[in-house]
Amino acid sequence: MTDDIYRIDKARARASFGRAAETYDAAAILQKQVREEMLGRLDLVKLNPQMILDAGCGTGLGSHALQRKYPASQVVSLDFAYPMLQQTRKTYSSIGALHLLKSLVGLTKQNLVCADIESLPISNSSVSLVWSNLAIQWCNDLDAALQQFHRVLQPEGLLMFSTFGPDTLRELRVATSAASGSDYTSVSRFIDMHDIGDALVRAGFNAPVLDVERFTLTYDDVKSVMRDLKSIGAHNATDGRARGLLGRGFFAKLEAEYEQFRQDGKLPATFEVVYGHAWRAKDKEALPDGAVPINFTRKKY
Repeated sequence: MTDDIYRIDKARARASFGRAAETYDAAAILQKQVREEMLGRLDLVKLNPQMILDAGCGTGLGSHALQRKYPASQVVSLDFAYPMLQQTRKTYSSIGALHLLKSLVGLTKQNLVCADIESLPISNSSVSLVWSNLAIQWCNDLDAALQQFHRVLQPEGLLMFSTFGPDTLRELRVATSAASGSDYTSVSRFIDMHDIGDALVRAGFNAPVLDVERFTLTYDDVKSVMRDLKSIGAHNATDGRARGLLGRGFFAKLEAEYEQFRQDGKLPATFEVVYGHAWRAKDKEALPDGAVPINFTRKKY
């Protein structure tokens, strides 16, 4: 729906992440934790991917980790913010230089693509593993994004992803809504795990598995919360956001409203992380025109 107040303004989101490219890694504590959890889950999967797509690669730390985990694979790092890809190039250069086996494990190879997840410029059935760490929440059409992942995956290829659930930044949502006293959106709308599972099935994925983990980051004050969000480019990019200053005294009201959540001297910021993985099923065998498969059932007498 084009009039949805929670629709992401992609130009604003792209600009925000572009500005945050150089400060992102220092502030992205949660993103690092989730990335390490996802890498650990790959240890439980028998996989030898020839090509990996890191969809929403950010500064490239996930791409680099995947390249080290699967040294024979070709990793494609994709992001819609070009400065993030520039930072990815620096990440490969600086971290790769620390490894004596750099030339052997392929860390010098870089495949950088500036594109939107909802419209991937990648060939059908060309990718063995699609990896996406905390990126699909910036899509306006989850079905379109998952269909794109399904399209580029090879038969029996794996999709592994993480995204934010509805409880994410609930304290900030409550506080800003009360402080503004308006119908402006303050925090993006995040999709429930069960709805994501339904969308995976609609996209054609087989046996999706999803689970949720909650993280709570703590801060001394609201300014620190906002500073961290700014450092990772997580600005409010919804169409229903306030387009100008919210008025004199808004931040003071925000601070006062946020105080209701203070515990043990700290202000919490809740993040609900949804983890998911699913396989693209093996393609059905094509039959000649007019042929109909016959299923035989053996009866016991």
